[in-house]
Amino acid sequence: MNNLLLFGRISLFVIYFWFGILKVLGLSPAEPLVHNLFDQILGTWMDFETFNRAFGVIECLIGIAWLIPQWTKIALAVLLAHMGATFLPVFFLPNDTWQNWFTPTLVGQYIIKNLALISLGLLIFQLELEKIKSNKFDLA
Repeated sequence: MNNLLLFGRISLFVIYFWFGILKVLGLSPAEPLVHNLFDQILGTWMDFETFNRAFGVIECLIGIAWLIPQWTKIALAVLLAHMGATFLPVFFLPNDTWQNWFTPTLVGQYIIKNLALISLGLLIFQLELEKIKSNKFDLA
């Protein structure tokens, strides 16, 4: 079980850090989608380049947080907030996410697969809670 837990943590780290560093470097294939969403929602709040790089740094930090078991609760909270943001194009940019009713575009599929990341984060959190409870029980 511990190896699976570690694999889950490493998987979340790789996904978040990799996708984040691509944004920091200005190489993300998701940049046009993020830019379009940014224009729709945030517009003049800050310039896009600054936002995109900051968003990438945050994604890298989320990835790193998953490697530190003591930060699991924080990592999950930020993952859930981030996932909320990643689902926004489904509602704000329907032409980018849907071909037809129940037929997502490649972008839509990319967004829908995030349900698996949410599930993995929740599973890791649950396993950590169970581990903590069993350690307390063993010490009693």
